Amino acid sequence: LALTARIRPHFLFNALNAVLGVMRSDPRRAETALEELADLFRVLMRENADLVPLSEEILVARQYINLERLRLGERVRVRWDMTACPPDPLVPPLMLQPLLENAVYHGIEPATEPGEITIRFERTDSRLRMELSNPMSAADSHKHGNQMALNNIRERLMLFFDLEATMTTQVSAGRFHVAIEFPYRPVAQR
Repeated sequence: LALTARIRPHFLFNALNAVLGVMRSDPRRAETALEELADLFRVLMRENADLVPLSEEILVARQYINLERLRLGERVRVRWDMTACPPDPLVPPLMLQPLLENAVYHGIEPATEPGEITIRFERTDSRLRMELSNPMSAADSHKHGNQMALNNIRERLMLFFDLEATMTTQVSAGRFHVAIEFPYRPVAQR
């Protein structure tokens, strides 16, 4: 598939600089960060032609957030709400990481205060719904991005689910919201 997520080049540059910044003071943390960066790129480079268990998507998302925390510290807060989510549904690969990257880039990075990204998964009948929201900073100098990540996710949803998937975005109460809904598919019993 040609539709792999594109990590912003500045993320790689920033991640490597953040690792360099902690290499002497906390070599173990630097080593862990480099391993997470390698894992993240391994996922990005694979074919990603099949649905993956949500647990894999969450692992990639957590690795990404850990790398951003090296640079932004506790300014990056993520709240997961998985109470209404089935154990491990199948989801499109590389759905969460690009959304998180947008949330950090547009909502956390330009702000001076910490910001919270919320992620919620829930199953309703035969559908799975994912909602992500992040603060919108008044200082966001890159407000009108080129929508590449959102367009890539829309195309990926079409590939996997055709017209059975929806993705909506809205701005309300100073937050950017993305909602994605698609057919629920459980992980096959092994």
